[in-house]
Amino acid sequence: MTGTAEVPDQRDPAEAPGVSYDDEFPTLFDGAYRVAYRIIGNRDDAADVANDTMAKAWLRWAAVSAYGAAWVARTSANAALSLIRRRRIFERLPLVAPPVAAPASELREDLVRALRQVSSRQRDVLVLRYLADLPEAEVAAALGCSVGTVKQHAHRGLRALRTNANLREDR
Repeated sequence: MTGTAEVPDQRDPAEAPGVSYDDEFPTLFDGAYRVAYRIIGNRDDAADVANDTMAKAWLRWAAVSAYGAAWVARTSANAALSLIRRRRIFERLPLVAPPVAAPASELREDLVRALRQVSSRQRDVLVLRYLADLPEAEVAAALGCSVGTVKQHAHRGLRALRTNANLREDR
């Protein structure tokens, strides 16, 4: 030992072997934005969520590059739901009168409420499959299960949503 300290590896996380982050960025950002917008319903907030998601993706690119689209969609959905949850806490404060909700935002809130009532695995499958528009094979790879399991959770989750009173059109 000569007393020299080892320098930690300071490579760019986006330079993972295989798929380049820079090449995938436009597609991944569009997917993150689309998922966030479908949940939140506000373009500016969806763009903020997509930007945060892409920053996280860049930091973790070496680990998530194999299933980048699914990881970005799931992370974007989680961030959008967290944003809604944080806003609801502030809405409960009696300082400001609650804004009048438009019908589309009411439906979004109903969907978020209904998604909370299904199991976490069903929710993950439904968000990735139907909000992120990922094929079943990519959802299966992202969640570490078989395509048959994805189909089963999607079927059961959709069945639960169809029977949910909050999502009925006739209410």
